[in-house]
Amino acid sequence: MMLEKFILAVITTNPKKAPVGTAVFHCDSKEEMEAVAANLEAILDGIAHALTEELYVIVKH
Repeated sequence: MMLEKFILAVITTNPKKAPVGTAVFHCDSKEEMEAVAANLEAILDGIAHALTEELYVIVKH
């Protein structure tokens, strides 16, 4: 079985915006959030998408 279109992680500067049920990474600044998203993108073999200025998701397409 292969997972497709799956949220692997969420990166945010606003914990109130994070969904339940997935790995959430809390960051102190936008710059830190972008760096974490870029690293997780490579580690998890996914794609980072900015949903808002406070929220990125790493998804598997």
